[in-house]
Amino acid sequence: MPASASVPSGPELLRIVSADQAVLPRTDLLDSATLESAQQIITTVRAQGRQGLLDCGRRFGDLPPADSGEDSGPLLLGPDVLRQALGRITPQTRALLERVAGRIETFARAQRAAVTDLELPVPGGVAGHTVTPVRRAACYAPGGRYPLPSTVLMTVLAARAAGVPEVYVLSPRPGDLMLAAAAIAGADGVLPIGGAHAVAAAAYGVEVPVCDVIAGPGNRFVTAAKKLLVGTIGIDMLAGPSEVLIIADDTADARTIAADMLAQAEHDTDASAVLLSTDAGLIDRVGRELAVQLATLPTRAVAEAALRRNSFAALCRDTGHAAELAAYIAPEHLEVHTRDAEAVTRRVGTYGGAFIGASAAEVIGDYGIGPNHTLPTSGTARFTGGLSVLHFLAVRTFIRIDDPAAAQGVYADSAALAELEGLAAHRRSAQLRQN
Repeated sequence: MPASASVPSGPELLRIVSADQAVLPRTDLLDSATLESAQQIITTVRAQGRQGLLDCGRRFGDLPPADSGEDSGPLLLGPDVLRQALGRITPQTRALLERVAGRIETFARAQRAAVTDLELPVPGGVAGHTVTPVRRAACYAPGGRYPLPSTVLMTVLAARAAGVPEVYVLSPRPGDLMLAAAAIAGADGVLPIGGAHAVAAAAYGVEVPVCDVIAGPGNRFVTAAKKLLVGTIGIDMLAGPSEVLIIADDTADARTIAADMLAQAEHDTDASAVLLSTDAGLIDRVGRELAVQLATLPTRAVAEAALRRNSFAALCRDTGHAAELAAYIAPEHLEVHTRDAEAVTRRVGTYGGAFIGASAAEVIGDYGIGPNHTLPTSGTARFTGGLSVLHFLAVRTFIRIDDPAAAQGVYADSAALAELEGLAAHRRSAQLRQN
């Protein structure tokens, strides 16, 4: 259907920029006011424990008011509660969650199998590393406008595949769907709390045991709490608004590209959707198609705001030029709709997750074809990848000397380097092991 008078035209929706303007702003993810608010919440939970967590939960709407008369017992919902929720969802929904969980688990277990222990001969013995899971993990799953059972599956199943013995879900106001997903994934419990206070609870052991790692996406207060508590608890990443960048040539389909851009834009008004194309006609067709599809989109208000504020298209000389720009942006999601899409993807190199060819829709990555959907944003894909079993594993090195006589050269070199650095006790420690 054509865009109506109340729907913006394509050119109005899809801002066209020159290639040298084809960048996403890399600003700090968190402003000082958010960090200050998160710090106050963390301090409250740390100092007051359960009472502080209850007060924050009530203040932010996670829990009913204190005078509601509801049970004030333990907050953690255990495996029995999760299994009961599993019985309340429809058989079709349960089957769907179990199918998706199976795909996610298969990929995560294959990742775990690829990370192995190592032993290497060294003078006089062996050195190496072991790969072991953390003891406890907290998995954050948003529960605001759009509760995300897919995130429960993605995070908990990755932790379980890594071998983590205890896994807890943190999610505000979880309904049966979220609880059922936690049951299918094998969580040990769900803390029905969100925000910075949930992160603090996991870090300090309030209503859940002290956790070693927290993973999963959340709002800016969750991200702020992760930043403030890193070192007290391990984190996966500091995630910002979601992004997709699409590289397309004259073989691409405008309708498909517009649908994929809108699928990203409807996440949040701060989300971004970028098109880098070698075909000016395609850019024009995508703009018009965005207007057509937006007209009937239930999430139109959010998607339109994201398109206007943070999204754009740029005309590139060729796919190599587009790949160079994409590598600099380092998007969370990279889609490549070109001839020889795999080669173009390799030229980009820096992205959170790649979707190679028009059939590899980003949405099937969101909903569990295998790889995790928690991915780096805001250019951080330049130096990190997405959530995986690796975030729940520790690589610990070791040295064992079985034949001190064969290690004499190493002792001598260690003593000599200690002498150069002026560390006399280090030198003595090495010399004591020399003949």
